[in-house]
Amino acid sequence: MIKFDFNTMVDSFIDKDNFNSLMSRKDEVYSKFNEAYMTGWTKPIEVEELNEILRVRDEVLEHSECLVVIGIGGSFLGSYAVEKMLSPYFNNYNFEVIYAGTTLSSKYMNELLDYLRDKDFSINVISKSGTTMETTITYKLLKGLLEEKYSGEDLVRRIIVTTDKVKGSLRQEVNEMGYPSFSIPDDVGGRYSIMTAAHLFPLSFNIELEDFLNGYYSGEDLREDAFRYAATRVALYNSGKVVENYVTYEENMYYFTEWLKQLYGESEGKEGVGIFPVSTVHTRDLHSLGQFIQEGNKIIFETFMKVENSDEVIYNGKNLHEVNNIVLDSVRSAHKLGEVPSLEISLERVDEATIGQLMYFYMLGAAFSGFLFNIDPFNQPGVEVYKKEVRENLGVL
Repeated sequence: MIKFDFNTMVDSFIDKDNFNSLMSRKDEVYSKFNEAYMTGWTKPIEVEELNEILRVRDEVLEHSECLVVIGIGGSFLGSYAVEKMLSPYFNNYNFEVIYAGTTLSSKYMNELLDYLRDKDFSINVISKSGTTMETTITYKLLKGLLEEKYSGEDLVRRIIVTTDKVKGSLRQEVNEMGYPSFSIPDDVGGRYSIMTAAHLFPLSFNIELEDFLNGYYSGEDLREDAFRYAATRVALYNSGKVVENYVTYEENMYYFTEWLKQLYGESEGKEGVGIFPVSTVHTRDLHSLGQFIQEGNKIIFETFMKVENSDEVIYNGKNLHEVNNIVLDSVRSAHKLGEVPSLEISLERVDEATIGQLMYFYMLGAAFSGFLFNIDPFNQPGVEVYKKEVRENLGVL
Protein backbone atom coordinates (compact mmCIF):
# COMPACT_ATOMS: atom_id res chain seq x y z
CA MET A 1 0.00 0.00 0.00
CA ILE A 2 1.16 3.52 -0.81
CA LYS A 3 -0.09 6.62 1.02
CA PHE A 4 0.40 10.27 0.13
CA ASP A 5 0.66 13.55 2.00
CA PHE A 6 0.82 16.46 -0.42
CA ASN A 7 -0.72 19.05 1.92
CA THR A 8 0.65 19.19 5.47
CA MET A 9 3.98 20.84 4.74
CA VAL A 10 3.10 22.42 1.40
CA ASP A 11 -0.13 24.42 1.67
CA SER A 12 1.40 27.57 3.13
CA PHE A 13 3.93 27.78 0.27
CA ILE A 14 1.62 27.76 -2.76
CA ASP A 15 -0.93 30.12 -4.19
CA LYS A 16 -4.31 28.43 -3.72
CA ASP A 17 -5.82 30.02 -6.81
CA ASN A 18 -2.94 28.81 -8.93
CA PHE A 19 -3.19 25.31 -7.47
CA ASN A 20 -6.95 25.20 -8.09
CA SER A 21 -6.39 26.41 -11.65
CA LEU A 22 -3.95 23.58 -12.25
CA MET A 23 -6.31 21.04 -10.70
CA SER A 24 -9.09 22.27 -12.99
CA ARG A 25 -7.05 21.16 -16.00
CA LYS A 26 -7.40 17.48 -15.08
CA ASP A 27 -9.79 16.54 -17.88
CA GLU A 28 -7.63 18.38 -20.42
CA VAL A 29 -4.46 16.62 -19.22
CA TYR A 30 -6.13 13.20 -19.09
CA SER A 31 -7.37 13.72 -22.64
CA LYS A 32 -3.87 14.62 -23.89
CA PHE A 33 -2.42 11.63 -22.08
CA ASN A 34 -5.02 9.21 -23.44
CA GLU A 35 -4.45 10.49 -26.98
CA ALA A 36 -0.64 10.43 -26.77
CA TYR A 37 1.13 7.80 -28.85
CA MET A 38 4.06 7.15 -26.46
CA THR A 39 2.02 5.52 -23.71
CA GLY A 40 2.64 1.89 -24.57
CA TRP A 41 3.98 1.44 -21.04
CA THR A 42 0.38 1.47 -19.77
CA LYS A 43 -0.54 -1.62 -21.82
CA PRO A 44 -0.19 -5.14 -20.38
CA ILE A 45 2.85 -7.04 -21.58
CA GLU A 46 2.05 -9.94 -23.90
CA VAL A 47 2.18 -13.37 -22.29
CA GLU A 48 4.18 -14.68 -25.24
CA GLU A 49 6.87 -12.02 -24.70
CA LEU A 50 7.12 -12.77 -21.00
CA ASN A 51 7.46 -16.49 -21.72
CA GLU A 52 10.23 -15.76 -24.22
CA ILE A 53 12.07 -13.66 -21.63
CA LEU A 54 11.94 -16.58 -19.18
CA ARG A 55 12.96 -19.09 -21.86
CA VAL A 56 16.07 -17.13 -22.86
CA ARG A 57 16.88 -16.54 -19.19
CA ASP A 58 16.81 -20.30 -18.55
CA GLU A 59 19.15 -20.89 -21.49
CA VAL A 60 21.63 -18.34 -20.15
CA LEU A 61 21.53 -19.98 -16.73
CA GLU A 62 22.54 -23.29 -18.34
CA HIS A 63 25.76 -22.03 -19.91
CA SER A 64 26.84 -18.82 -18.15
CA GLU A 65 28.10 -17.72 -14.74
CA CYS A 66 27.01 -14.13 -15.25
CA LEU A 67 25.22 -11.76 -17.61
CA VAL A 68 26.66 -8.39 -18.63
CA VAL A 69 23.93 -5.87 -19.44
CA ILE A 70 25.15 -3.15 -21.81
CA GLY A 71 23.00 -0.02 -21.81
CA ILE A 72 22.76 3.53 -20.55
CA GLY A 73 20.04 5.93 -19.41
CA GLY A 74 16.59 4.47 -20.00
CA SER A 75 18.16 1.15 -21.02
CA PHE A 76 19.85 0.76 -17.65
CA LEU A 77 18.53 2.81 -14.73
CA GLY A 78 15.15 1.15 -14.28
CA SER A 79 16.28 -2.45 -13.89
CA TYR A 80 19.42 -1.47 -11.99
CA ALA A 81 17.35 0.56 -9.51
CA VAL A 82 14.88 -2.28 -8.95
CA GLU A 83 17.61 -4.87 -8.50
CA LYS A 84 19.43 -2.68 -5.97
CA MET A 85 16.24 -2.09 -3.97
CA LEU A 86 15.19 -5.72 -3.85
CA SER A 87 18.55 -7.47 -3.38
CA PRO A 88 20.40 -7.99 -0.09
CA TYR A 89 23.14 -5.48 0.69
CA PHE A 90 25.73 -8.28 0.95
CA ASN A 91 26.07 -11.47 -1.08
CA ASN A 92 23.49 -9.69 -3.16
CA TYR A 93 22.77 -11.96 -6.11
CA ASN A 94 21.72 -15.50 -6.87
CA PHE A 95 23.03 -15.04 -10.41
CA GLU A 96 25.54 -12.29 -11.15
CA VAL A 97 24.27 -9.49 -13.39
CA ILE A 98 26.82 -6.80 -14.26
CA TYR A 99 25.64 -3.47 -15.66
CA ALA A 100 28.12 -1.93 -18.11
CA GLY A 101 28.04 0.65 -20.89
CA THR A 102 27.53 3.60 -18.55
CA THR A 103 31.06 5.00 -18.63
CA LEU A 104 33.92 5.63 -21.05
CA SER A 105 36.52 5.10 -18.30
CA SER A 106 39.39 3.03 -19.73
CA LYS A 107 40.33 1.83 -16.23
CA TYR A 108 36.82 0.48 -15.65
CA MET A 109 36.77 -1.22 -19.04
CA ASN A 110 40.20 -2.78 -18.61
CA GLU A 111 39.24 -4.22 -15.23
CA LEU A 112 35.89 -5.47 -16.55
CA LEU A 113 37.58 -7.29 -19.43
CA ASP A 114 40.11 -8.82 -17.02
CA TYR A 115 37.33 -9.90 -14.66
CA LEU A 116 35.43 -11.65 -17.46
CA ARG A 117 38.35 -13.46 -19.11
CA ASP A 118 38.06 -16.52 -16.88
CA LYS A 119 34.27 -16.49 -16.60
CA ASP A 120 31.60 -18.09 -18.75
CA PHE A 121 29.45 -15.08 -19.52
CA SER A 122 26.76 -13.75 -21.84
CA ILE A 123 25.93 -10.19 -22.84
CA ASN A 124 22.63 -8.38 -23.32
CA VAL A 125 23.14 -5.25 -25.41
CA ILE A 126 20.26 -2.76 -25.20
CA SER A 127 19.79 0.17 -27.59
CA LYS A 128 16.63 1.06 -29.47
CA SER A 129 18.53 3.02 -32.11
CA GLY A 130 21.58 0.78 -32.16
CA THR A 131 23.80 3.87 -32.32
CA THR A 132 24.19 4.94 -28.68
CA MET A 133 27.89 5.77 -28.35
CA GLU A 134 28.67 4.35 -24.90
CA THR A 135 26.65 1.21 -25.63
CA THR A 136 28.30 0.67 -29.01
CA ILE A 137 31.85 0.98 -27.66
CA THR A 138 31.22 -1.35 -24.72
CA TYR A 139 29.40 -3.87 -26.91
CA LYS A 140 32.23 -4.05 -29.47
CA LEU A 141 34.86 -4.53 -26.77
CA LEU A 142 32.94 -7.26 -24.92
CA LYS A 143 31.90 -8.92 -28.15
CA GLY A 144 35.60 -9.07 -29.06
CA LEU A 145 36.32 -10.91 -25.81
CA LEU A 146 33.46 -13.32 -26.47
CA GLU A 147 34.87 -14.03 -29.95
CA GLU A 148 38.24 -14.87 -28.35
CA LYS A 149 36.61 -17.38 -25.99
CA TYR A 150 33.79 -18.92 -28.02
CA SER A 151 32.79 -19.71 -31.59
CA GLY A 152 29.90 -21.00 -33.65
CA GLU A 153 26.60 -21.64 -31.92
CA ASP A 154 28.21 -21.25 -28.50
CA LEU A 155 29.06 -17.65 -29.41
CA VAL A 156 25.68 -16.88 -30.99
CA ARG A 157 23.68 -17.94 -27.94
CA ARG A 158 25.76 -15.69 -25.64
CA ILE A 159 24.79 -12.43 -27.38
CA ILE A 160 21.25 -11.29 -26.60
CA VAL A 161 20.10 -8.12 -28.33
CA THR A 162 17.27 -5.79 -27.25
CA THR A 163 16.53 -3.16 -29.90
CA ASP A 164 14.01 -1.83 -32.41
CA LYS A 165 11.73 -4.45 -33.91
CA VAL A 166 12.61 -3.81 -37.55
CA LYS A 167 15.32 -1.16 -38.01
CA GLY A 168 18.76 -0.12 -36.80
CA SER A 169 22.24 -1.61 -36.88
CA LEU A 170 21.60 -4.04 -34.03
CA ARG A 171 18.45 -5.40 -35.65
CA GLN A 172 20.40 -5.87 -38.87
CA GLU A 173 23.07 -7.79 -36.93
CA VAL A 174 20.40 -10.00 -35.36
CA ASN A 175 18.98 -10.78 -38.79
CA GLU A 176 22.44 -11.68 -40.11
CA MET A 177 23.77 -13.65 -37.13
CA GLY A 178 20.66 -15.16 -35.55
CA TYR A 179 21.26 -13.83 -32.02
CA PRO A 180 18.42 -14.23 -29.51
CA SER A 181 16.63 -10.89 -29.41
CA PHE A 182 13.86 -8.81 -27.88
CA SER A 183 12.10 -5.71 -29.17
CA ILE A 184 11.44 -2.32 -27.64
CA PRO A 185 7.98 -1.14 -28.78
CA ASP A 186 7.73 1.98 -30.92
CA ASP A 187 5.28 3.55 -28.46
CA VAL A 188 7.60 3.31 -25.43
CA GLY A 189 10.47 5.72 -24.78
CA GLY A 190 13.59 4.67 -22.90
CA ARG A 191 12.85 6.28 -19.54
CA TYR A 192 9.33 4.78 -19.59
CA SER A 193 10.48 1.29 -20.62
CA ILE A 194 10.55 -0.57 -17.30
CA MET A 195 7.84 -2.99 -18.48
CA THR A 196 9.71 -4.05 -21.61
CA ALA A 197 12.33 -6.72 -22.16
CA ALA A 198 15.00 -4.02 -21.83
CA HIS A 199 14.47 -4.28 -18.06
CA LEU A 200 12.45 -7.42 -17.47
CA PHE A 201 15.07 -9.73 -19.00
CA PRO A 202 17.91 -8.57 -16.70
CA LEU A 203 15.54 -8.52 -13.73
CA SER A 204 14.26 -12.04 -14.41
CA PHE A 205 17.48 -13.56 -13.03
CA ASN A 206 17.03 -12.33 -9.45
CA ILE A 207 13.59 -10.71 -9.08
CA GLU A 208 10.09 -12.22 -8.78
CA LEU A 209 8.55 -10.83 -11.98
CA GLU A 210 4.93 -11.81 -11.36
CA ASP A 211 4.63 -9.72 -8.18
CA PHE A 212 6.48 -6.84 -9.82
CA LEU A 213 4.18 -6.85 -12.87
CA ASN A 214 1.02 -7.10 -10.78
CA GLY A 215 2.12 -4.22 -8.57
CA TYR A 216 3.11 -2.12 -11.57
CA TYR A 217 -0.23 -2.34 -13.37
CA SER A 218 -2.11 -1.67 -10.13
CA GLY A 219 -0.44 1.75 -10.30
CA GLU A 220 -3.26 2.84 -12.60
CA ASP A 221 -5.38 3.01 -9.43
CA LEU A 222 -3.16 5.93 -8.34
CA ARG A 223 -3.96 8.13 -11.35
CA GLU A 224 -5.78 10.75 -9.25
CA ASP A 225 -2.91 10.86 -6.75
CA ALA A 226 -0.41 11.19 -9.59
CA PHE A 227 -2.29 14.15 -11.01
CA ARG A 228 -2.45 15.86 -7.61
CA TYR A 229 1.28 15.26 -7.22
CA ALA A 230 1.90 16.84 -10.62
CA ALA A 231 -0.33 19.84 -9.88
CA THR A 232 1.32 20.36 -6.48
CA ARG A 233 4.79 20.25 -8.04
CA VAL A 234 3.90 22.80 -10.71
CA ALA A 235 2.22 25.06 -8.14
CA LEU A 236 5.41 24.97 -6.07
CA TYR A 237 7.42 25.78 -9.20
CA ASN A 238 5.17 28.75 -9.85
CA SER A 239 5.89 29.96 -6.31
CA GLY A 240 9.65 29.93 -6.96
CA LYS A 241 10.51 26.39 -5.83
CA VAL A 242 12.29 25.23 -8.99
CA VAL A 243 14.34 22.32 -7.56
CA GLU A 244 12.82 19.05 -6.32
CA ASN A 245 14.92 16.99 -3.91
CA TYR A 246 13.95 13.30 -3.81
CA VAL A 247 14.75 12.09 -0.30
CA THR A 248 15.15 8.50 0.88
CA TYR A 249 16.25 7.11 4.22
CA GLU A 250 17.07 3.71 2.71
CA GLU A 251 20.52 3.36 1.12
CA ASN A 252 19.25 0.73 -1.31
CA MET A 253 16.86 3.28 -2.87
CA TYR A 254 19.69 5.52 -4.08
CA TYR A 255 19.50 4.30 -7.68
CA PHE A 256 15.74 4.64 -7.58
CA THR A 257 16.28 8.36 -7.04
CA GLU A 258 18.73 8.30 -9.97
CA TRP A 259 15.97 6.75 -12.10
CA LEU A 260 13.61 9.51 -10.93
CA LYS A 261 16.12 12.19 -11.91
CA GLN A 262 16.26 10.89 -15.47
CA LEU A 263 12.50 10.37 -15.66
CA TYR A 264 11.64 13.91 -14.58
CA GLY A 265 14.69 15.69 -15.99
CA GLU A 266 14.16 14.38 -19.51
CA SER A 267 10.38 14.55 -19.38
CA GLU A 268 9.91 18.20 -18.40
CA GLY A 269 13.26 19.96 -18.78
CA LYS A 270 12.69 21.69 -22.13
CA GLU A 271 11.49 24.92 -23.71
CA GLY A 272 12.91 26.91 -20.80
CA VAL A 273 10.73 25.30 -18.11
CA GLY A 274 10.84 22.35 -15.75
CA ILE A 275 11.80 21.45 -12.20
CA PHE A 276 15.44 20.46 -11.69
CA PRO A 277 15.64 17.04 -9.97
CA VAL A 278 18.24 16.26 -7.30
CA SER A 279 18.38 13.60 -4.60
CA THR A 280 19.73 12.94 -1.13
CA VAL A 281 20.14 9.79 0.94
CA HIS A 282 19.66 10.42 4.66
CA THR A 283 20.89 10.48 7.22
CA ARG A 284 24.18 10.53 5.29
CA ASP A 285 23.51 13.68 3.27
CA LEU A 286 22.17 15.62 6.23
CA HIS A 287 25.85 15.95 7.13
CA SER A 288 26.78 17.41 3.74
CA LEU A 289 23.85 19.10 1.98
CA GLY A 290 21.63 19.51 5.03
CA GLN A 291 23.03 22.96 5.80
CA PHE A 292 22.25 24.29 2.33
CA ILE A 293 18.75 22.83 2.30
CA GLN A 294 17.97 24.28 5.74
CA GLU A 295 19.37 27.79 5.26
CA GLY A 296 20.49 28.20 1.65
CA ASN A 297 18.77 29.55 -1.47
CA LYS A 298 15.01 29.01 -1.10
CA ILE A 299 14.48 27.34 -4.45
CA ILE A 300 14.02 23.79 -3.16
CA PHE A 301 11.06 21.62 -2.28
CA GLU A 302 11.36 17.98 -1.27
CA THR A 303 9.58 14.69 -1.82
CA PHE A 304 10.29 12.25 1.02
CA MET A 305 9.84 8.51 0.47
CA LYS A 306 9.09 6.91 3.82
CA VAL A 307 9.19 3.13 4.39
CA GLU A 308 6.79 2.12 7.14
CA ASN A 309 8.04 -1.42 7.83
CA SER A 310 11.53 -2.90 7.67
CA ASP A 311 13.90 -5.22 9.57
CA GLU A 312 13.88 -5.01 13.36
CA VAL A 313 17.15 -4.03 15.03
CA ILE A 314 16.94 -3.02 18.70
CA TYR A 315 19.23 -0.30 20.02
CA ASN A 316 18.77 1.02 23.59
CA GLY A 317 15.30 -0.45 23.68
CA LYS A 318 14.16 1.16 20.42
CA ASN A 319 13.67 -0.33 16.98
CA LEU A 320 16.33 1.27 14.76
CA HIS A 321 13.85 1.57 11.88
CA GLU A 322 11.49 3.57 14.09
CA VAL A 323 14.40 5.83 14.99
CA ASN A 324 15.10 6.30 11.29
CA ASN A 325 11.52 7.40 10.66
CA ILE A 326 11.47 9.70 13.69
CA VAL A 327 14.51 11.42 12.19
CA LEU A 328 12.66 11.70 8.86
CA ASP A 329 9.64 13.34 10.51
CA SER A 330 11.91 15.69 12.46
CA VAL A 331 13.84 16.73 9.35
CA ARG A 332 10.62 17.53 7.49
CA SER A 333 9.54 19.78 10.36
CA ALA A 334 12.94 21.46 10.56
CA HIS A 335 13.06 22.09 6.84
CA LYS A 336 9.60 23.62 6.88
CA LEU A 337 10.87 26.08 9.48
CA GLY A 338 13.62 26.83 6.95
CA GLU A 339 10.99 27.59 4.28
CA VAL A 340 11.50 24.28 2.49
CA PRO A 341 8.14 22.61 1.80
CA SER A 342 7.91 18.84 1.48
CA LEU A 343 5.60 16.14 0.20
CA GLU A 344 5.58 12.60 1.58
CA ILE A 345 5.00 9.24 -0.08
CA SER A 346 4.72 6.37 2.41
CA LEU A 347 5.44 2.78 1.35
CA GLU A 348 4.19 -0.04 3.52
CA ARG A 349 7.40 -1.91 2.70
CA VAL A 350 9.98 -2.24 -0.07
CA ASP A 351 8.94 -5.29 -2.10
CA GLU A 352 8.30 -6.17 -5.74
CA ALA A 353 4.63 -5.18 -5.80
CA THR A 354 5.09 -1.87 -3.99
CA ILE A 355 8.04 -0.79 -6.11
CA GLY A 356 6.21 -1.71 -9.30
CA GLN A 357 3.22 0.38 -8.25
CA LEU A 358 5.43 3.30 -7.23
CA MET A 359 7.20 3.33 -10.60
CA TYR A 360 3.92 3.47 -12.48
CA PHE A 361 2.76 6.30 -10.20
CA TYR A 362 5.91 8.32 -10.87
CA MET A 363 5.67 7.80 -14.63
CA LEU A 364 2.09 9.05 -14.58
CA GLY A 365 3.26 12.02 -12.53
CA ALA A 366 6.02 12.83 -15.03
CA ALA A 367 3.62 12.72 -17.97
CA PHE A 368 0.99 14.83 -16.21
CA SER A 369 3.60 17.37 -15.07
CA GLY A 370 4.79 17.74 -18.64
CA PHE A 371 1.31 18.47 -19.92
CA LEU A 372 0.75 20.98 -17.11
CA PHE A 373 3.96 22.71 -18.28
CA ASN A 374 2.51 22.66 -21.80
CA ILE A 375 5.40 20.63 -23.19
CA ASP A 376 5.71 17.12 -24.66
CA PRO A 377 6.76 14.82 -21.77
CA PHE A 378 7.82 12.02 -24.10
CA ASN A 379 10.57 13.57 -26.23
CA GLN A 380 14.12 14.68 -25.39
CA PRO A 381 15.43 16.88 -28.22
CA GLY A 382 18.13 18.44 -26.04
CA VAL A 383 19.94 15.11 -25.66
CA GLU A 384 20.65 15.09 -29.39
CA VAL A 385 22.64 18.35 -29.15
CA TYR A 386 25.58 16.86 -27.25
CA LYS A 387 25.45 13.69 -29.35
CA LYS A 388 25.82 15.76 -32.52
CA GLU A 389 28.83 17.58 -31.05
CA VAL A 390 30.47 14.29 -30.05
CA ARG A 391 29.93 12.78 -33.50
CA GLU A 392 31.49 15.83 -35.15
CA ASN A 393 34.52 15.80 -32.84
CA LEU A 394 35.14 12.04 -32.79
CA GLY A 395 33.95 10.94 -36.20
CA VAL A 396 32.54 7.46 -36.73
CA LEU A 397 33.32 5.00 -33.94
